[in-house]
Amino acid sequence: MYYNKDNNKEIKNTRCTEKLISRKKCFVPLARKGMIIMKIKKLLASAMAFVMAAGLASCGSTGGDGSSDKGEISVFYYTYSDTYISSVRSSMDKLLTGKGIKFQNYDANGNQTTQTEQVTTALAKGSKLLVVNVVDTGSNDAAQNIINQAKERNVPVIFFNRSVEESVVSSYDKCVFVGTDYEMAGHMQGEMIGKYLVDNYDKADLNGDGKISYVIFKGQEGNMEAIARTQYGVEDANKVLKAAGKPELEFYDSSNSNKYLVDQNGQWSSAAATDYMSTILAQYSIANNNMVELVIANNDEMALGALSALQTAGYNNGSSKDIPLFGVDATDAAKSAISKGNMVGTIKQDADGMADAITSIAQNYIDGKSAFDGLDSSETVGTWRINIPYSTYTGENN
Repeated sequence: MYYNKDNNKEIKNTRCTEKLISRKKCFVPLARKGMIIMKIKKLLASAMAFVMAAGLASCGSTGGDGSSDKGEISVFYYTYSDTYISSVRSSMDKLLTGKGIKFQNYDANGNQTTQTEQVTTALAKGSKLLVVNVVDTGSNDAAQNIINQAKERNVPVIFFNRSVEESVVSSYDKCVFVGTDYEMAGHMQGEMIGKYLVDNYDKADLNGDGKISYVIFKGQEGNMEAIARTQYGVEDANKVLKAAGKPELEFYDSSNSNKYLVDQNGQWSSAAATDYMSTILAQYSIANNNMVELVIANNDEMALGALSALQTAGYNNGSSKDIPLFGVDATDAAKSAISKGNMVGTIKQDADGMADAITSIAQNYIDGKSAFDGLDSSETVGTWRINIPYSTYTGENN
């Protein structure tokens, strides 16, 4: 029974809630009041649990049918917005689900602090294996921090794609790296560029000065893949040109001692390349007889960003005003541009192959086997690394 606070008379057909009690509109016997408060607290606790679960789900996607009884693995991506990484994620989601492995995906959105916090949370939840596409490759600190956390709980770690040094990986016997021979991508791109220019030199030499001016877009400072691609993409092209009796490439801006333009945000983004290329085209053009005659990019995203600016300015639209353009990754968008004649070529980085290797290693760890058991031994480097081979893509016989 409930009673009016003002006159002590019984209140009928009215619910006396905690809110009304707090406003001193009614009161209930002490025992009855305690029961009401307990019910309200339980409802609030249930609501909080629901909100927390919803918040956790927002950090990424989950998968697997739960047939594995070895616990959940956690997969950390440096950003979902990277086209190549998205291809790896899509492939790995299917493979993990097919194997019945429970997993949780996390998107760091290019922020290392966010990723480190995600790792800490996943381990606290009882994650049994970490698969990490580390954000910060400029130093060893981020990767080492992740290893230290995992090592305390005896949880294996698989780093992939974004470089982690051997000394860091080898500091933990349950850690490996799945990547590529990052120098090879630069070598292959440079050789592809050199061969193309030897076969099409007069066409590429727009102002007829006997030299080819170029720009190269670098994805990130301090990243080993970006460093190698930037270096060898030009050096190896020059070797091919020199062997054919042609002059070496010349960077379009003689005042730039770096001889590259870098994405200042380290995102290897199309937006950065579009901005750079648009600025270049405001000053350099066929009409001014100083047009940049070759565009090289560390990845396809940047190549496509440059292509967008070129097409806006009237180049690479299927006319005679085509600037040779090269990338790395062989994304679907890049392959489409190549088929249309808007790009010359790219280096295929096998997203499906990388996802397959990661998933196989994860299964090996779950089953208590050695990390590289059953994988191609010709691509392994010691006990710490396995490389996924590159291949060239020009649209011809690919």
